Amino acid sequence: MNKTILKLGASLIFLMVFPLAHSYDCSALPAYVGGSGYQSGDNVVNAGEAFRCKVGGWCSQGGPYEPGVGWAWSYAWDGLGSCDSGGGSGGSSSGSSGSSGSGSSSGNTSSGGDADCGGLPHWDIGAVYTGGSAVQYQGVKYVANWWTQGENPAQNSGPYQVWSNSGACGTGSSSGSSSSGSSSGGDTAVGRNGQLHVCGTRLCNKDSEPVQLRGMSTHGLQWYGWGDCVTDASLDALADDWRADILRVSLYVQEGGYETDPAGYTAQVSHIIDEVTERGMYVLVDWHQLDPGDPNYNLENARRFFTDIAREHADQNNIIYDVANEPNNVSWNDIRSYAMQIIPVIRQYDPDAVVVVGTHGWASLGVSDGRSAQDIIDNPVTIDNIMYGFHFYAASHGQYYRDALKSALDRGLPIFVTEWGSQTYTGDGGNDFASAQAYLDLLDQYQVSWTNWNYSDDHRSGAVWQTGTCSSGPWTAERLKEAGRWVRDKIRNR
Repeated sequence: MNKTILKLGASLIFLMVFPLAHSYDCSALPAYVGGSGYQSGDNVVNAGEAFRCKVGGWCSQGGPYEPGVGWAWSYAWDGLGSCDSGGGSGGSSSGSSGSSGSGSSSGNTSSGGDADCGGLPHWDIGAVYTGGSAVQYQGVKYVANWWTQGENPAQNSGPYQVWSNSGACGTGSSSGSSSSGSSSGGDTAVGRNGQLHVCGTRLCNKDSEPVQLRGMSTHGLQWYGWGDCVTDASLDALADDWRADILRVSLYVQEGGYETDPAGYTAQVSHIIDEVTERGMYVLVDWHQLDPGDPNYNLENARRFFTDIAREHADQNNIIYDVANEPNNVSWNDIRSYAMQIIPVIRQYDPDAVVVVGTHGWASLGVSDGRSAQDIIDNPVTIDNIMYGFHFYAASHGQYYRDALKSALDRGLPIFVTEWGSQTYTGDGGNDFASAQAYLDLLDQYQVSWTNWNYSDDHRSGAVWQTGTCSSGPWTAERLKEAGRWVRDKIRNR
């Protein structure tokens, strides 16, 4: 008997056993209108169901985010229930006609935050689940009603569907709560260290003990973002198999990035922050300006983005801000001017956040521009709790750059290596593991935190996964390129 027949039979049984979703008074709710400007907390009715907006940027886009219809609706909306007989039907005026097959619109409804998620695995798109299997996904507990593989619980739960929603994970469960922002439970990086701050030249934990974070950077979200190389399964691998402390989320500004869709990319970054938080890791939010190299060119966009993100996640203790990726062809004084304007934007909402400021010469402390860290020492950013960004690519940047880095550390600059690779500065080419190890030895000596470029399956040698991994996995060591195996070992074994 094939699986299709089995699933159909199970569906008939499910129809007889499971009750319909609870009703909701929709009489005062406006009908959903695709493309309208919705904010978090807005309620609408669509196709006879009530919904509440979770992420304004996504709620406003329509299409895949149309509540109850689009394939990605549950990322943007919470289902509140079916409209009762006295409520409005709320037919959609977006023009979309059942584009997803997501089924019930109540699939992501929370039932009060008391579900026990302790020890439950995170849903994995490649795993097989049988009836009664329980998982957690996006802070909600789900139980499979019959055999399933690859069916997203948030999009396939509710009446007559494969998953049952058992409610939001309780505050004492291991999943964490994305709204609380403090993934302090369990033996995780955030659980052990809490709110970070800068003490002297070091990054320190809540007890003022020096810490060294090790982790990975995403590639650009416009190419390898959420749903591609950043997924529940890939983040589980990073947290559980790699044992990483931190993920750098690289939001390009140009090259098809933020400036093309500010609301959409802000929503994507916010969602990834929640997913990383759930796994007890720190998040390095990277404003990935590159060309133009002067960060002041994107100052107004930066104000908007960091206002939105810092305000949304102000209560979280696991976010570090990287406000200028690789300034280039610009003086340190101009970079400093930008930093002095953008850091207060963040601090008005998140006064305790550590902020990293990229340095001149493509984050080389000025070396690649024929300058040096002396520029920074002579005119530092005069705001507390900040660090300076340094990047290196081991096959291009040899002993001269290492000496410059060591000198800056010896002279008291707090440094975070927000990007590095074992290849050339292009992120491609042969690996120079000897040079890379010399850098890591120096970083270990001074307890300098780092994130490696990059956690994707791009064709270049600096992308850790073999091409094709992101589409279907598995996220196992056998799928890693040479550089991926090497850096995974450096993260795991410390």
